[in-house]
Amino acid sequence: MWVVGRLFCPLCLTNMNDEWRIMNYFSYLCIVLLTMYVHMRLIKRVDLYLLRAYLQLFAGTFFICLFILLMQFMWRYVNELVGKGLSFDVLAEFFWYAAQTLVPMSLPLAILLAALISFGNLGERLELLSLKAAGISLLRILRPIFLFVLLVSACSFYFQNKVTPEATKQLAALVNSMKQKSPELEIPEGTFYPIEGTGYNFFVERKDLSTGMLYGIMIYNTSSGYQDMQIVLADSGRLQTTADHQHLKLTMYGGERFQNLQSQGGNMMKAAIPYMRETFIKEVDLLEFNSEFEVMDASYFAHDARTKDIRTIERGIDSISHRIDSIGHDIYVGFMYGASRLGRNLSAGRKDSAQVVAEVDRQLPIDTILSRLTDAQRQEVWRGATVKSQTLKGDCEFRAISTENDDVVLRRHRIEWNKKFTLSLSCLIFFFIGAPLGAIIRKGGLGLPVVVSVLIFIFYYILDASGEKMAKEGQWDVLFGVWMSSMVLAPIGFFLTYKANQDSGVFNMDVYRMFFRRLFGMRETRNLNRKEVIINDPDYAVLQSRLTALAEECQAYSQRHKLWKLPSYTRLFFRYKEDSVILRVNEELESIVADLHNSSQQAIIGMLNQLPVLVPDAHTRPFRNRRLNMAVGILLPVGLFFYLRIWRYRIRLHRDLSSIQRLAGEISQFIVIRHASHQASQS
Repeated sequence: MWVVGRLFCPLCLTNMNDEWRIMNYFSYLCIVLLTMYVHMRLIKRVDLYLLRAYLQLFAGTFFICLFILLMQFMWRYVNELVGKGLSFDVLAEFFWYAAQTLVPMSLPLAILLAALISFGNLGERLELLSLKAAGISLLRILRPIFLFVLLVSACSFYFQNKVTPEATKQLAALVNSMKQKSPELEIPEGTFYPIEGTGYNFFVERKDLSTGMLYGIMIYNTSSGYQDMQIVLADSGRLQTTADHQHLKLTMYGGERFQNLQSQGGNMMKAAIPYMRETFIKEVDLLEFNSEFEVMDASYFAHDARTKDIRTIERGIDSISHRIDSIGHDIYVGFMYGASRLGRNLSAGRKDSAQVVAEVDRQLPIDTILSRLTDAQRQEVWRGATVKSQTLKGDCEFRAISTENDDVVLRRHRIEWNKKFTLSLSCLIFFFIGAPLGAIIRKGGLGLPVVVSVLIFIFYYILDASGEKMAKEGQWDVLFGVWMSSMVLAPIGFFLTYKANQDSGVFNMDVYRMFFRRLFGMRETRNLNRKEVIINDPDYAVLQSRLTALAEECQAYSQRHKLWKLPSYTRLFFRYKEDSVILRVNEELESIVADLHNSSQQAIIGMLNQLPVLVPDAHTRPFRNRRLNMAVGILLPVGLFFYLRIWRYRIRLHRDLSSIQRLAGEISQFIVIRHASHQASQS
């Protein structure tokens, strides 16, 4: 664990250069591998069997997940890839860098899917049951694969800290170079789009992708300088690359050109500046532009937090925090200097702005001073104060924009710093979700495990993206936003591991079915079948008398209690009394059903299946706990709900007792007829 801690905490190596740090990382990895090898030599072959089965699935699922994420990533940049004549080397470089940036995201999903499939296969083939029967706990079974996942987590952290930042930087340079390859394909609708190196800023209302025509064109041309800026309006046009790839050919139809000639006007007044207006039906302009593909310098994107390792991010956080503190200190010093100029005799060390203004107003009453001034002096004072306040307002707004931008950059750096740990930790979390879940579900293959893993990963991705978005916008704290997904999924993994280790039926549908049946007051129906072998025939004479007594007792209870009426609220919630009659009726009913089940007559079995299954205490109280009943009764809205629910159970019990009377009479009558026919056949 100390070695793993060193891998996850590169801050311990602050006094070493990059070469020594790389050597230390390599040595630590070798120690981990050696420890795992020695550990494997000391344990049983079943651990090697489990590890081998998991590694085969992990290798396949990793490349599948990486391919799926890469295809999803490619659709984001399909406009930069299609129709620009990019060479195979450029496309290969694009996919190479994109795959490197997606490896940290692919590892948790691959670990989850491989764990679900592998342990689902073990459970489906009863191998997991055999291991548990041999006295091996689930945690012991997970140990060799856990060591491998721990190593993968360490490698994921190292990959994010060393490989991914450089790949992100190169990918950003490559994508921006692709955008400049054929600018005629990049002009968006409804917004201004500058073409680098030409001085043209395009606005297009609508594009026809099939013909390449542009409609509703507005162009700001500053190629000759801002003093001689041109404005071109055209109904339609087309922008194409020439055959030599050195120019852009702009063909426009039905428009006007406006141009200031301020550079030719010298020092004349603004009204005398030369001005040119031209109307055209068709006009062709050639824009100097080299469309040959050239990859821009990747160092241009070095300021992005995603292109930095942990140490560089920490240095960036320190510099940005220092800049924000310096701006705040300058604002404070400027305010205190202005306040000291208003009141020289202010007490030292006062920092509250409201107290400073109140003290100044007491020492220099503004109303008294203004009343002594003339109207002209008062207007001059107000004018000067207005100018100074506007200047101060503009300075504060500028500083606010600067500090806000710095705050956004600071949050992005902190987010990237934390994400390097959360993505590595997610490998362990997903393993402790997938492995126990596979052991509980016991379904292998690519069916149910794929569906479950995709649902879990989507849930994780939604939590992670939402938390990161809230952290970037400053609505949540950075630590809470970035670590929210881990804080939610980690208890789920712990719960599933505990339940799987205890062989608990978390996904036993019968348990949930019984819970909801009890929640909504639903009862099971009898499903009795005639027995193939009957050892002792029922004593029909005794059972007939018992059925008659049961029917009489049900009739007497119904007449005495009036179950269809509203019950007493206080008796239900505060003065509970056990209904011993219904308990006795239920016991007698189940005893008679058990005895008559030995009958060979299918008609009797059919009538037994029509007998209701009683719930003896459902009509007496909502819960078995007396204090809980009293609490529910005091909370009138909740108590009213349970009161009506119990009234419904009383009405159901009234119908059940009527059904018992009717069926008891039918069964008794059938027994009498059968007994008479049996005696007639014997005589």
